[in-house]
Amino acid sequence: MRFVPTPCLSPGMIVGKDLYGQNSELLLAEGNVLSEVQIIRLKILKFQGIYINDEISRDIEVRDMIDSEIRNRLVRSLKEIFVKTENGEFAQNDLVNLKRMVDDIISEISTDTDIIYNMMDLKFFDDYTYYHCINVFILSLIVGLALKLCRDELFSLGMAAILHDIGKIFVPKKIINKKGRLTDDEFEVIKAHTENGCRYLKEKWEVSDESALAVLTHHEKNNGTGYPYRLKADKIPLYGKIIAVSDVYDALISDRPYRKAFLPSEAMEYVLGCSGRCFDPEIVETFFRRVMPFPVGTTVQLSNGMTGVVIENHPENCLRPKVRIISEDKGGTDCYDLLNDKDLLNVTIVDSFTT
Repeated sequence: MRFVPTPCLSPGMIVGKDLYGQNSELLLAEGNVLSEVQIIRLKILKFQGIYINDEISRDIEVRDMIDSEIRNRLVRSLKEIFVKTENGEFAQNDLVNLKRMVDDIISEISTDTDIIYNMMDLKFFDDYTYYHCINVFILSLIVGLALKLCRDELFSLGMAAILHDIGKIFVPKKIINKKGRLTDDEFEVIKAHTENGCRYLKEKWEVSDESALAVLTHHEKNNGTGYPYRLKADKIPLYGKIIAVSDVYDALISDRPYRKAFLPSEAMEYVLGCSGRCFDPEIVETFFRRVMPFPVGTTVQLSNGMTGVVIENHPENCLRPKVRIISEDKGGTDCYDLLNDKDLLNVTIVDSFTT
């Protein structure tokens, strides 16, 4: 399968991966033949794109980090927690349920310490907050696994990551959803979400001090220009450093009211460019080795003028994947292994897009 952005979809394309809606209902099933009406609906719902199956991508496999049903249950649970918390109706059994799911997911992914993030995300635009929290949770766990954190440490990191934006329930919706530039006063209100979130978790929730501290510090920057305390480098807790990178990366690859999503490769360039200044260099290096800038199924432009679809990534050098060349006369039979083929050492990826 390969990823195709919604504006490039056409009737007759075959859905390659189940797509779920706002309430975790199945919108499109794998194998479904797209109709014009369905494409219009995807545009109305503001999906960035979907995976499709065709001859070019006939044997390209895109594997979910976590089971789709588990992810959907986590979305529903997190949404219920945020809504109840906002209405002052939070109950401890909601926390118990969330902790159980977090623990189950850690069990699911922790058996593979070499796991990598290798897919385009299919967010539902109007539920951005919940999908974002879950993605930051997954990305942070991947980094934590690479750093060889123990099970208890992964749990504390995971709880902090999935709840890192809980403080935003205290921010007026008109500020959260504002399309234009925030005023200085509005930005100060936004910035308070880290302290509000930490305070709320410590007062109302049974989470570890390490988790609460990570929520407090996930917007601190390595050079001391972050908030709320302008902490520098080693003064920033490890979990806060990890969540900071995961948070920015996932925000960049998401459609927002004020801008279109970055490509994963563009977001990765931003993260790399901020290493040392905003982010801890060691965390950035680990993130770069585990989160693929050219996910499987992405269409890429090569320096020799050829166009292809990424079919496999090499974790040891994620900038040089294996690419299936798209050719009218040969279909998609030729493959370039940019890492291991010595004849291709001078060929690089110069652009990535998802057409």
